[in-house]
Amino acid sequence: MTPVNRRDDLRADCSRCVGLCCVALAFARSADFAFTKDAGDPCVNLDDDYRCVIHPELRQRGFKGCTVFDCFGAGQKVTQHTFGGASWRDDPEVRARMFATFPLVRQLQELLVYLDDASSRAEAAPVRKELEQAYADIDALTEASPEDIAAADIDGLRRALGPLLSHVSELVRDGVQLSADARARRPGAELFGAHLAGQDLRGANLRGAWLIGADLRSVDLSHADVLGADFRDAELGGANLSETMFLTQFQVNAAQGDAMTLLPESVSRPSHWRR
Repeated sequence: MTPVNRRDDLRADCSRCVGLCCVALAFARSADFAFTKDAGDPCVNLDDDYRCVIHPELRQRGFKGCTVFDCFGAGQKVTQHTFGGASWRDDPEVRARMFATFPLVRQLQELLVYLDDASSRAEAAPVRKELEQAYADIDALTEASPEDIAAADIDGLRRALGPLLSHVSELVRDGVQLSADARARRPGAELFGAHLAGQDLRGANLRGAWLIGADLRSVDLSHADVLGADFRDAELGGANLSETMFLTQFQVNAAQGDAMTLLPESVSRPSHWRR
């Protein structure tokens, strides 16, 4: 697949899905959801055309969690490819298999997002063949039968890819002259509500960092590694994330930003961000 086609494949396209995230997944009443829903039960806000009847008002109606969620394109892949355009409404057997397959394919699609990012980096040239092979293997698995997908060791795949993605991260960050602020950051750092506004964090290793509610206004995160970092309610107004490594739509959706926030081409600006 070309990079352009890959990115389309890794973006959610609700028009080609049968509302799987609104049915297959469970959620509990909380600050993110207005009520509790069990896995397999259709959300009461899902209409007959698989559309959310309150979509423009999700945040105002207490469904912030819905606006954050991203399936990485798993919804349309499971609907259109795995089940040939069938719906969970058509057959109880299809329903059970579809609901079991969707979250697994979502995990695989997330791995593809990371591999696509890594492969697009010029610095990754020494390992690009390995990255491309890994992408092809996992992409093929996403298009396998539900039974083969269920039998796959996805945690094992994730562990196996870890060293390869880490190597790409090192290759990219080795070319960056780190500031004192960037050198001070460590993977998994607990930065809840931290005041980091205006810092030069180019090339910082923020893998798995807890950035919940952190003030990252006007921060430069070019070539920083944020794989698995938690950006819930982080303030990204005016921040530069245009070349941030392993940044996902899910992370961006969870944060707050504005028209001045710079994002990679592969990530869309959330509708709830300030204009």
